[in-house]
Amino acid sequence: MTESKHTCCCCRHEPPAGENRRGFLGQAAAVVFGAAAVAVPAVTGVAAFLNPLRQKGQAGQFMRLASLDALPTDGTPMRVPVVADRTDAWMSFPAEPIGAVYLRRDGEKVLALQTLCPHAGCPLGYDAKEKQFACPCHAQPHFKLSGERLDGPKSYSPRDMDSLEVEIRNKTEVWVKYETFSTGTPDKVVQG
Repeated sequence: MTESKHTCCCCRHEPPAGENRRGFLGQAAAVVFGAAAVAVPAVTGVAAFLNPLRQKGQAGQFMRLASLDALPTDGTPMRVPVVADRTDAWMSFPAEPIGAVYLRRDGEKVLALQTLCPHAGCPLGYDAKEKQFACPCHAQPHFKLSGERLDGPKSYSPRDMDSLEVEIRNKTEVWVKYETFSTGTPDKVVQG
């Protein structure tokens, strides 16, 4: 008669060789299935939590900002607020101001310029006396009505004012593709 050896602290018997293997496979399967059972809801929860951060707002889309008849015919720029539904992380804000543009009419064409200085993002003002745009954060830079940078000894701006795409729809509606751009760089780079 053969005795089964079982190892424990008080007696020195070992279990049969197959028992160790079955116990290990069962434990490994339990760990794998347990990890999957925890991972699926955890990944789903993290994705749902981060989802509002991945949603895009209306920036980069064409928006109706004015009628052609509302713009001055003498080429004077008009500052127009950009209003859109905004989602900020987990909150929604309907019809919120998200920025502004200068619209300047030249016959039946319209020029749209971002109101932020390309140097540091300060809001540009229009100087009607000088007929140019000025940055309140510096003595310079100043910009022409076309948005072109006026070079000078203290010109801080790395580029011209940022122009935006414009479409005239139905012969009277001014639609602008509103975007914001990185500041402080010589290249016009759309902010995400």
